[in-house]
Amino acid sequence: MTSQRILIVEDEDKLRRVLQLQLKSLGYEIEEAATAEQGLVSAPTADLVLTDLRLPGMDGIAFIKQLHEQGVQAPVVVMTAHGSVEVAVEAMKLGATDFLQKPFSLDHLTAIVQRVMAVQSLRDENRRLREQLDTRYQFDNVIGRSAAMREIFHTVERVAPTRATVLLAGESGVGKDMIARAIHQHSPRKNKPFVKINCTALPENLMESELFGYEKGAFTGATVSKPGKFEQGDGGTVFLDEIGDVPANIQVKLLRILQERQFERLGSNVTRNVDVRIIAATNVDLREALEQGRFREDLYYRLNVVPINLPALRDRKEDIPFLAMHFLQKHARDLGSVVTAISPAALDRLVQHSWPGNVRELENTIERSLVLASNEVLQPADIRIETPRHNHNLPSQHAPLLPEGETLEHWEQMMIREALRRANGNKSQAARILGLTRNAFRYRLSQMGLEGAGNGHDDGAEEGA
Repeated sequence: MTSQRILIVEDEDKLRRVLQLQLKSLGYEIEEAATAEQGLVSAPTADLVLTDLRLPGMDGIAFIKQLHEQGVQAPVVVMTAHGSVEVAVEAMKLGATDFLQKPFSLDHLTAIVQRVMAVQSLRDENRRLREQLDTRYQFDNVIGRSAAMREIFHTVERVAPTRATVLLAGESGVGKDMIARAIHQHSPRKNKPFVKINCTALPENLMESELFGYEKGAFTGATVSKPGKFEQGDGGTVFLDEIGDVPANIQVKLLRILQERQFERLGSNVTRNVDVRIIAATNVDLREALEQGRFREDLYYRLNVVPINLPALRDRKEDIPFLAMHFLQKHARDLGSVVTAISPAALDRLVQHSWPGNVRELENTIERSLVLASNEVLQPADIRIETPRHNHNLPSQHAPLLPEGETLEHWEQMMIREALRRANGNKSQAARILGLTRNAFRYRLSQMGLEGAGNGHDDGAEEGA
């Protein structure tokens, strides 16, 4: 039996008795009042207020106004006589949830009350979710109640006050950027710069000058001297995102920064000192890169002082309801959305999805759903999860994966050569066609003995993986 309480405010004893018997038979606890003045006493503990609009003394409109002034949160359903719909509309404008026009059937009463109570229960549950989110499961803007995320929060709290180098690992979209910022904000350097460097987005021929700066005349077009990212971050934190894409010649200079806190600008022999705390992030396995000779072992161990591995969202599904509510709150007001809650069925749909794009994909999905939803409560049909386009060229489940007589190695080499042909020999463009980073593509070329393949053009920033 439910413990939900309904307050009935009705001056006609007979009707009040009928309402009381009907609603009590549905399992609700009933409180009765013959006047609005009596109803104001009981209203603060009610889960729903059912009131007539024509009452002795204070009328129903004034009663609703008083409820709002007292901060009563319970929804209000008003009863109005035939021909008084205009008054009911006025009550709705004041915040009443629904109205019943007399005479009404008990079935109609039951349907209205059960619907309003169901929505109220949903809002109460969403409010509890928001309260828990605000107090227990949030670290800055990083959300998590799972054991893995609580352990990460604990690690961040311990490492933030130090200057120890941190290596964040995890798939794209898991929140490495947010963890890096949380470490910075909880460190003694929080009032100093936080400089983020996307190593994948920097063309190799520009990376050294961007990181370490350059002097006037260092190269064609260098008309003035310019400080690099490390100088800009002096005293603060430098976040090296996608560190696995840094080329070998830059890895040597990064190692020196970590070991000696020293560097030279491009075109200068003057050694400069810099005080930065370095946080690095990767979505690839750096140990595999070590084995393949694409990443320096000494740099890896310098970066991996405090490793933090962020789990994929599919591995911490208990966090999804809290993340979804966080993103609803974050975007609803900015978008002008009417949505205030998420139904249990919609939450279940979110929990069941695998989220290959992790937290970033979940946020995009909630934002898209808010834009397209038309009701106050997100339902499963409102959850617009983007599905990957079907590739009709893929073999069926029972067909062989490769043409007969072909090997995976030969097939990969054919794809690489075709990508180079389509890109007119531009290796950066060919890498983008194949969805590879520039360094991963160059490694495959070296394995094929094609280091010099292409037309010599290898510029152009890569998109982050």
